[in-house]
Amino acid sequence: MTERFETTQEIIRAARASVSQPVWNYITGAAETETTMRRNRHALDRIAFRPRVLRDVSEIDVSGTLLGHSLRIPVLLAPIGSLQTITPDGAIAVARAAAGFGTLQMVSTVTQPGLEEIAESVDHPKIFQIYIRGDDCWIRDLVARARDAGYAALALTVDSAHYGRRERQLLSRWLPPSVRTQTGREWQTRITWETMAMMKEHGGLPFILKGIQTAEDAEMAVEHGIDAVYVSNHGGRQLDHGQGAIDILREVVAAVDGRAEIVLDSGIARGTDVLKAVALGADAVAIGRLQAWALAVGGTATLIRALEILEAEMHNAMGLVGVTALDQLDPGYVTEAPAVTEATELGAFPLLGEEIRL
Repeated sequence: MTERFETTQEIIRAARASVSQPVWNYITGAAETETTMRRNRHALDRIAFRPRVLRDVSEIDVSGTLLGHSLRIPVLLAPIGSLQTITPDGAIAVARAAAGFGTLQMVSTVTQPGLEEIAESVDHPKIFQIYIRGDDCWIRDLVARARDAGYAALALTVDSAHYGRRERQLLSRWLPPSVRTQTGREWQTRITWETMAMMKEHGGLPFILKGIQTAEDAEMAVEHGIDAVYVSNHGGRQLDHGQGAIDILREVVAAVDGRAEIVLDSGIARGTDVLKAVALGADAVAIGRLQAWALAVGGTATLIRALEILEAEMHNAMGLVGVTALDQLDPGYVTEAPAVTEATELGAFPLLGEEIRL
């Protein structure tokens, strides 16, 4: 089934035909005016490459690492809450894709099935991402469960004190199960640096802070001994009128100054997006919407195919930029340039017709 997909655009078109309007809204939409989401795309499109020539690029290595784990490409599978609305196997479909392709999955607290069942589904490293839904005892119990289930690292999401006003969902009067059926969401509004420190100590695992959007918070994260700073605005789904994620990356890289690894998500849709992030200092990126579109079409197999397409795009672009390994990229390979495509959720795929968007 997946052999017919030569481009991500074909996968997105098939996804649009495969899901209901409410699920499409959940996957594709963002908060209020969707300005943050559009800025994510616009910020990536304002970056141009400065290619170098007359270099031997006959052998190219697109692999990366994060927290000591080898990655076939430095693209993680970001946590998604209501995966069961997108693919029948829920997070297990993602676990199989991560293992089959060779990358890391981040498992959301609020996805299905339970964290233990997901952990047991495939013998491959996984990261457990945490939303707070209870008091300190609840937190300690959840962290202990993740540790005992064999998760390789923990990630605390810190940009979701309140659920974003996602107007595509509000207009259709539909909420995903992770919002509709979950209780205890008010605890997310109370977490502090002290909460995070307690979780990190209790877990005893590599710790990622997801949702950093300023140099000031990146500096505080490093001071607290965080292993990886995860730059993200939740794909524009939380606070409207935020900065584009890759614009935030620049100040975070300067603040971290090599003291922690750096992950970036929000708007990553192309292999060239991955290379831009790496050139500006990210160790890895993560995909959310692209992951969901692929899962909606054919579950594990199509998600692996989407990753293969990203890999092919990266390989091609690296050869044309003039590098043979990701560690050769630095800010000298990119520059500012005017964006020429429309800054929408599908701006990276201009050949898709207008009928796909809404």
